[in-house]
Amino acid sequence: MKAGKVFGVGILSVALVASVIGCGKSDTKTAASTAPSGKEATKAPEKTSSKSEKVKIIYSMWGSAEEGNTTQKVADKFNASQDKIQVEVQAIPWENYMTKLNTLATAKQLPDTGMLREDGVIQWSSQGMLNDVSAMYEGSDSKPLDSLAYKDQGKTVAYAAANEVLLLYYNKAMFDKANVAYPPSALDKAWTWDEFVATAKKLTIDKKGKHPGENGFDAQSIVQYGASVENLPWQLETWALSNGGGFYSSDGTDVKIGEDASAEAIQKVADLYLKDHVAPLSVGQTDDGIQRTIIAGTVAMATNGAWNVGTSLNAAKKEGLNYGVAVLPYMKEKVTLNTGGANVVFSQTKHPQEAMEWLKWYNSEENNWGLISEGIWMPTLEKWYKDETLTHKWVDNPNFPTYAEYKSAVVDYAQSAAKPASWFYTNHTTEFNTLLGSILGDVWTGKTTAKDAITKNLAALKAAHTGSN
Repeated sequence: MKAGKVFGVGILSVALVASVIGCGKSDTKTAASTAPSGKEATKAPEKTSSKSEKVKIIYSMWGSAEEGNTTQKVADKFNASQDKIQVEVQAIPWENYMTKLNTLATAKQLPDTGMLREDGVIQWSSQGMLNDVSAMYEGSDSKPLDSLAYKDQGKTVAYAAANEVLLLYYNKAMFDKANVAYPPSALDKAWTWDEFVATAKKLTIDKKGKHPGENGFDAQSIVQYGASVENLPWQLETWALSNGGGFYSSDGTDVKIGEDASAEAIQKVADLYLKDHVAPLSVGQTDDGIQRTIIAGTVAMATNGAWNVGTSLNAAKKEGLNYGVAVLPYMKEKVTLNTGGANVVFSQTKHPQEAMEWLKWYNSEENNWGLISEGIWMPTLEKWYKDETLTHKWVDNPNFPTYAEYKSAVVDYAQSAAKPASWFYTNHTTEFNTLLGSILGDVWTGKTTAKDAITKNLAALKAAHTGSN
């Protein structure tokens, strides 16, 4: 998802009955955030006149020729289902995807619609390269959750093709052995940050069986850690928001990370390792947190995204891992972040209505059921969260924890506490997050504090946010 997939924000999944949008989870690949310059403002689609022949729509995606063929098979089902639109899939290798799109944009030969990474949507919209798609779900029985709309100056310029929220995973066997109560799956019972740290201390053990705070505890010989909080820059925004701060203002125009509440939250994450001695050292560089912690059997509980159920935990469960899922702890406010890669309608298309009709069909849960049932994606439409029959269809599944646990900790949580990641509403998040990750490197090892590191580099962070550094 991915930035991360990019987003986190790097899962690119393809299934015979599924679409192939990256749904953000890492901060490593940056090419997708580049956009052509100097275009008119993002515009709303004009109505397309009816024609007797099918309107041809080109849909672009990143992937190999084989992946393109797989997606074309899905498109062929759509083509056969109606007599107005013919979709042709254009697959472009990941490493060349944005370069190719920029070339096509300059030549005014962009496809009608296509994939765009999370951290590239607002940038492309700000350059006038995307259509307003707010009318896509008019007349439908349901629309995507509000938190899944990419908005540029109040206009909806994309909807996420999948939903992902940040969660707390835990190893039930470790909790049982320590006779410690599981983390709560219900939001109204969520742990405070202090309760989270206190529980983590009970689950942190050195080679002599001592816990942090006990006489004789040796922080240099820990054999089991109680917790791990993912510190990829984009995920850290969760804690800034929870502590009453944030990275940006709500409209994305101003940088707020310099506020004390934001720095304090990041410091609390660092102190899990530096002072509380309940977490392993993590320098925020890799997006394999669940594999390094819960699955490796070295950590009792760890934060990360919902996509991990399908990408790694299902296989570990089959090999005997007994894991659970819970809501995140909170500092002052109960909050999680959501994200999801986007399908967009390019402004150069002559057929915006047909492009939206295709995307609406393509993004539907039925056409992505392989990814949803595996736990890699979550549905986007509200009805899958509110209609108990549909929720059971989704969650009553051996790939998930028990229905009651998953529904409370994930389904209900995504509706009540999720805020959109910053790339849903502001620009230059790749530049900002890359710089922030570099700035925080010495914070994780204790060479400086979060407040000092951010204060010293605040001007550079603000410049990154404007794309001027």
